[in-house]
Amino acid sequence: MATRLVQLHLKARDDAALGRFWAEALGWVVSSEAPGVTNLEPPGFAYPDPTALCIDVVADPQPKTGKNRVHVDLATTSAGHHADLVARLRELGATPTDLGQGDVPWTVLTDPEGNEFCVLEPRANHRDTGPIAVVVVDCADPHAMARFWDEAMDWTLHEVTDRRALLRSAQDVGPYVEFVRSTDVRTGWDPALRPRIHLDLRPYPGEDHQAEADRLRALGAVDIDFGQGEVPWTCFADPEGNEFCVLTPA
Repeated sequence: MATRLVQLHLKARDDAALGRFWAEALGWVVSSEAPGVTNLEPPGFAYPDPTALCIDVVADPQPKTGKNRVHVDLATTSAGHHADLVARLRELGATPTDLGQGDVPWTVLTDPEGNEFCVLEPRANHRDTGPIAVVVVDCADPHAMARFWDEAMDWTLHEVTDRRALLRSAQDVGPYVEFVRSTDVRTGWDPALRPRIHLDLRPYPGEDHQAEADRLRALGAVDIDFGQGEVPWTCFADPEGNEFCVLTPA
């Protein structure tokens, strides 16, 4: 049995407007599978493909409260590219923000709905990631997150320290996922504080969805119910309370 990370779920008060922002930011194309859902993917993309993580922007009237636990870091190839990208993002509606990061070589911004993201300085290991270099998840214990997520999906664990756990697709392409230790992160899932961004996993074709869900429960995933009703996917929280969904095999 195996599953893999295929997309990010991003809640928005206005999914179409926020979808347009991120499509322009990433150079991706927009479609819609249903009212209130704006889908983003690279041009010519054949979903699912580990070279990129698609983004589903989903309408949700609830306001953002506090700093997101998940954010994306964008890649740049040179100092000039970094400066040009930041300027273009600000023209699109991004806003500089101070999260206490101090003097760092990257730029911290928020999108038009206040979701934090970073534009990184050029890094050699991000030259082949695509526009999204890293999906960053704040955590209390990178070692615990490495143990769970290394087993939960077929991605390869590249590094685990007291500061971070770093994973990438089994094909060694596309963006990284980085679980970074944070001193102010909450643990445990709280339905009153549902995240604006979460990870979506999908089993491979031919796998059994229920068997995969049971395997994740055995690893420490917990079923969560926020009123989603009868849906074909399964909603979980990982051992630190990070929400994620397991979609049907494809």
